[in-house]
Amino acid sequence: MSSSTGLDSARVGGDAPAQRRRSLPLVGGGEGGRRAAVIPYRDGARGAPSAHAGPAPRSVRISVTDRCDFACTYCRPSRHDGYTDGRLMTPAWRTMFEALRDAGIRRVRLTGGEPLLHPEIVSIVASLAALGFEDLALTTNASQLARLAAPLRDAGLHRLNVSIDTLDPSRFREVTRGGELARVLEGIDAAIAAGFSSIKLNTVVLRGVNDDEIERIALWAWERRMVPRFLEVMPIAEGARLVGEHLVTAAEMRARLAEHLLQEEAISDPGLGPARYVRARRDPSLRVGFITGTSDTFCESCDRLRVSSTGVLRPCLATDDGVDASREAKAGDPAAIQRRLDEAWRLKPDGKVWKGCTEETASAVSIRAIGG
Repeated sequence: MSSSTGLDSARVGGDAPAQRRRSLPLVGGGEGGRRAAVIPYRDGARGAPSAHAGPAPRSVRISVTDRCDFACTYCRPSRHDGYTDGRLMTPAWRTMFEALRDAGIRRVRLTGGEPLLHPEIVSIVASLAALGFEDLALTTNASQLARLAAPLRDAGLHRLNVSIDTLDPSRFREVTRGGELARVLEGIDAAIAAGFSSIKLNTVVLRGVNDDEIERIALWAWERRMVPRFLEVMPIAEGARLVGEHLVTAAEMRARLAEHLLQEEAISDPGLGPARYVRARRDPSLRVGFITGTSDTFCESCDRLRVSSTGVLRPCLATDDGVDASREAKAGDPAAIQRRLDEAWRLKPDGKVWKGCTEETASAVSIRAIGG
């Protein structure tokens, strides 16, 4: 796409690229779902070095289900990789939410798997909204968003992140192993109509697969007043098999968009994750975000806790270390969960020496099981 191409020409399902793109490798083998290893922290133990000494976390990502109707190549080994047993039911989740609020958590993001597959997702959002969290967001593949966007907004959801790696229908089916782009686009339209305070698009950029769409996706998102964000593929889970051949760094992504961007330092939104944003040249109210994790890890500034669908409190995406608080959640004991949270936070790696998803432990982690 040339620099003179207008926003209207960045249309879905356009002409095929002149250069033939490589097919995605069907990596991994479907070994079946397995629950995260939960081990106590002790000096010299496998995993992250030294316990975290900082304040309690302010942000949490909650995987309400490990079910997903897509099988993206950088996330899952196949559609038949199995699922975990022992997922928390909604009453236990409500106890967990109360404990997180009382422990000082102020920002919540719901993830999966695909969180909109949870049959009570609207009720879950309403429960979180009633607890008064200052920021309530959700990450989705948007396959179910057309029917749920308005109910989620009415229930109190503030913000949405939509994962979409291509605007080409056939390529979309390949990347997701069977997903339908039309349903996702319908869901995005419904989300725009519902009036969320922010809608961001997350695109994992893979060299030789979708890196020719960086400009197209950015222009398409800006036309709809959304924020496109481009992510480096990280050597975590199935991504570990792809980084060597398919990594496109954030610096290269920005260079490809240079004619559309102001020449300014990329800056993050305080408290809202590791993405760094640059404003659009033609309209500085529009932005594009870049998320590293391979070329430049961001562990030192991480204040994030994760909760798996089985109630395991996870201090880091890049290890299987965690503390199981499911019994306390099922017993309706938020004070006991807070004690477990303190244990989990002491497992937080020292971000000055720990390099997140570039560490050896990352390749064995299931993103789908604990939320990316």
